[in-house]
Amino acid sequence: MLLGRGELGPIPGRRVAITGVGAVSSCGVGAGALWDGLIRATASGERRVPDFDPARWFGPKEVRRLDRFTHFAVAAAQEALDDAGEVGTEPELAGVIFASGAGGFETLIEQVRTFDAQGPRRVSPFLIPAMMGNAGAASISMRFGWQGPSESITTACASGSHAIGAAARLVASGRCDVAIGGGAEASIHEVALAAFTNMKALSSSGECRPFDRRRDGFVIGEGAGALVLEEWDRAVNRGARIYAELKGAASTSDAYHITAPQPQGDGATLCMTLALADAEVEAREVRHVNAHGTATPLNDLVEARAVNRVFGLLGPPVTANKGVTGHSFAAAGAIQAVAAALTIRAGVIPPTAGYEEPDPEIRLDVVSGNPRDWQAGPILCNSFGFGGHNGCLVLVPPLA
Repeated sequence: MLLGRGELGPIPGRRVAITGVGAVSSCGVGAGALWDGLIRATASGERRVPDFDPARWFGPKEVRRLDRFTHFAVAAAQEALDDAGEVGTEPELAGVIFASGAGGFETLIEQVRTFDAQGPRRVSPFLIPAMMGNAGAASISMRFGWQGPSESITTACASGSHAIGAAARLVASGRCDVAIGGGAEASIHEVALAAFTNMKALSSSGECRPFDRRRDGFVIGEGAGALVLEEWDRAVNRGARIYAELKGAASTSDAYHITAPQPQGDGATLCMTLALADAEVEAREVRHVNAHGTATPLNDLVEARAVNRVFGLLGPPVTANKGVTGHSFAAAGAIQAVAAALTIRAGVIPPTAGYEEPDPEIRLDVVSGNPRDWQAGPILCNSFGFGGHNGCLVLVPPLA
């Protein structure tokens, strides 16, 4: 799963199977709810998770002591592991790489207000473990008793994809037999909304329209996505349902600007190219791109340029999930990976909600209106984050 220095192909490693998926999103709780929402492709307004009750997964004390993002992380991971079935591995050979961009943002703001209003003695002793970005990964490992690596990645909107790539490498390298990779975010708060509004990143219309001529910014979402990644042969031997093979992953940096992408998409182009090389997949073989597609004017244009550089004009069918889910930052790439695995399972590509008027500067085959049949072949998932972080994943159908 890693490119060595000076190499053009992947370092040999064990195959990685996706045997379980889990999601919490504005479509509802569960991967099934996510898929139904993506297929319907209707969404508007704030993208909060509806009807989420953490008491389904936690006791009363844990509900109070953990931030909402950790609630999401555990819920998605639990669904993914339940979906995978009995993985039956030694605890020290099971790992967790779970991302968050803002960590316990809501808890931090709440406790700052408590400090200002009531003084230092009223600040919760659980503030630090609730707000720390690694709380999701730690809570997952403790819940399942997994004693292998338990780590968190924070690379803004690329975090979820990077976490899944890192978790896959644990399996490919032989360090772990099973790993959970994913990301969670819960930062729909008036302070965050004000900050993104003032930097002109949010949609003033309240609509998320990826790649559309009228796009004017993203809508904040929240949620989590999780994949169970398992060594291929052991998954086959135990009779597991395999959604897909995670064949390749890559990470690059624009090294350009703290928020703006490199105008020609150099870093994104390199990341896609390296991910395909890692997977030993030619660009002409790719049958679908699950795009980052934030619906900001510059980011969508730059991603389109990068996709064209890799695949030529138009290229494979493209969809952007954020038209439905909103932009859930560290959770976004993980939710996209779940969507890609479900695309392979269902054999159809969900449409891009909000895409109605093509932008003449964007030359992509954007799936819109209705789902489109997916021609079996590799799927590329793109995630690009503030700081110039780029992460790409390649999923392929589960062939023997």
